[in-house]
Amino acid sequence: HFVSIVRETRCRRTGYQMMDSNLYVIVAYDNPDSHDARLEHRDGHLAHFKKHATKIAVAGPMSGSVSGSLVIFKTSTESEARSFIESDPFYPAGVWSKIEIMSFKAASGEWAR
Repeated sequence: HFVSIVRETRCRRTGYQMMDSNLYVIVAYDNPDSHDARLEHRDGHLAHFKKHATKIAVAGPMSGSVSGSLVIFKTSTESEARSFIESDPFYPAGVWSKIEIMSFKAASGEWAR
């Protein structure tokens, strides 16, 4: 199976005070035919997230016109975010067709200072 990994890092200065800690957004898009693999590996996927809970700001499924998983991961390196998502049981099972990992800075809302 093939998973395309997109590397995108963006950081723009705004007028807002930005959060000091580093965050990475991980967006994992489902393969259209991944329903059975998702069900088969769901328990392992949830255990993986529980094991790394202290590094996860928020995570959950996406649904609607796009389905998949969204994670805001607390780390200072893209490689750690990549290692986290690639060690999820969904990754080798082919649940995801494409993964995007992007640097994220909170500029407004509860996570911004």
